Amino acid sequence: MAGSTAVLAIILVVDIVAFGLAIGAEQSRPSARLETDARKDWTYCAYRPDGATAMGGAALALLLVGQAVAAVASRCFCCGVLFISSWLTFVIAEACLLAGLVQTAYHTGYRTVYFENPPDCETVRKGTFGAGAAFAFITCLLTSGYYYNFSKSRVNFHRREATIGMTPL
Repeated sequence: MAGSTAVLAIILVVDIVAFGLAIGAEQSRPSARLETDARKDWTYCAYRPDGATAMGGAALALLLVGQAVAAVASRCFCCGVLFISSWLTFVIAEACLLAGLVQTAYHTGYRTVYFENPPDCETVRKGTFGAGAAFAFITCLLTSGYYYNFSKSRVNFHRREATIGMTPL
């Protein structure tokens, strides 16, 4: 059970850190403003530096690590409601985080002549990383519950196997 406890601790820590990073990415979404060049010929979008891309990418990777650790430690024992639910919420969390990363990485570089319509300064929609964080937390709970129940049943199975014929019916 000691190995199971260590694996469960790894899953919990990695997933909770991923949750925290996703929350941080939501809080540090980039913002943009229209600026005009010195000669007043062009307008362009100036983006404030942000950490959302790094935090969102790290959250995405850590969430994947947590799922991989649970899958490898359980030898891909692929059944049960917790298993299916954890993978479903994992896929949703990864999709939200990936969508946020793509939106964060896309900074319009278009410039327009001063008297034309200004360019659209697109930024990440509020709540994209937040939804990823919520699903990352749910994934943490479901994956931890799945692995805890898996390891508990495995220990009970080995105990029962060792005492066959020694216990009354």
